[in-house]
Amino acid sequence: MNSITSVLFPKGSVPTDSDIQNLLSKWTIKKQVKRFDFLIQKGVRASHLYFIIKGTLRIYCVSNDTEICVGFGYPNTLICAYPSFVSNQPSDYDIQALTDTQLIGISRTDFYNCIHQSWNLERHWREMTEQALLGRIEREIDLVTYAPKERLDRLFQRSPHLFQLFPHKYIASYLRMTPETLSRMLRKMKS
Repeated sequence: MNSITSVLFPKGSVPTDSDIQNLLSKWTIKKQVKRFDFLIQKGVRASHLYFIIKGTLRIYCVSNDTEICVGFGYPNTLICAYPSFVSNQPSDYDIQALTDTQLIGISRTDFYNCIHQSWNLERHWREMTEQALLGRIEREIDLVTYAPKERLDRLFQRSPHLFQLFPHKYIASYLRMTPETLSRMLRKMKS
């Protein structure tokens, strides 16, 4: 629980100890997802928020029979089909384990009950979602305004660990380029 505490409540966070303990006590759902199995599939409601203990996952959607990677999950991060989790509507994308994955989760109901009972937790959740939104906007700007080499450089600056955790074909999809283009650019970076 120490890792989940540091992710949910980084330094500078203000929830009270009782708020934190109440929320942490609800993270009781243990989940194992085998390699290439799905944590969530398109069309299913996301009823849980998960903390990744071990393993890697990709978030992707399908467009014109092409899988497009839109995000990643790895140890010590939270994951869910966020739009589905928030809206309680079916997910528009899939979350698939790329390795055997171990997670711990909280139900949507328990999560929202906890944060609605505490102004501090609600504020903290809002701040976390604002930071996530800023990251998503930065990614959208990267995709529409930068050339492929600049997108690669920016991802490498922000998240170099992704290149150690995920197959390059998924990173290429995330950057909206072919695996061959990514391989060529990575070779040039190394030389």
